[in-house]
Amino acid sequence: MAFEGLVLRPYRDPVGILTVCYGETHAEMRTYTPDECRGMLEASARKHAMQIEPCLPADLPAHVYAASISFAYNVGAQAFCGSTFARKLRNKEPACAELSRWVYAGGRILPGLVRRRAAERAMCEGSHVH
Repeated sequence: MAFEGLVLRPYRDPVGILTVCYGETHAEMRTYTPDECRGMLEASARKHAMQIEPCLPADLPAHVYAASISFAYNVGAQAFCGSTFARKLRNKEPACAELSRWVYAGGRILPGLVRRRAAERAMCEGSHVH
């Protein structure tokens, strides 16, 4: 979930959303500490995991679950739960390739999202991207 990298001062992402730390979108206009950012990331990961639990089968492999949390952290729990990716997971269908479709923001393909989805897909499939 650290695809955005650590940024201690709020900035506007490619579609204009105020963002800070590792991709948090509830930023105040101030400088954050690395410890605050780590805490925010951990809290967000737990929150997104809890929010997507009802949308997932109980027996997901750990690497698929981790990829799901990363994806939900980026797109939000509502978009995650409504996605073909989540539906396919629930239906025990091959789903990881669906992640590669989520590379658009503001109507255009963003290279950062292409990289992020490639890493999430590799995680989902149980392989690694270097």
